[in-house]
Amino acid sequence: MPGIVLRVLLNLLRRPAIRMGMARDRRGAFRDPRFVSFLAQNNRKPLDTHFHDRLMFGRRLLRQGALLVLAGGFAWVVVESARALAVF
Repeated sequence: MPGIVLRVLLNLLRRPAIRMGMARDRRGAFRDPRFVSFLAQNNRKPLDTHFHDRLMFGRRLLRQGALLVLAGGFAWVVVESARALAVF
């Protein structure tokens, strides 16, 4: 019985398959090629790819900083543990 309920829920929540461009994607207008060509023909402002690059660089820098802080914290715990063991 739980397997049937799970199967029904999965069928209700699944995304429809988009095959070979024959079916329309209801998730957004930006996936419609006609809409994209309309934007290109009407001289819309192009996407700022430099912003994306800066964002990726910032995330990488943040990740490396977090790893550095984590490694420093681990080293501090090791040093303090060694000092505590040296007292005894």
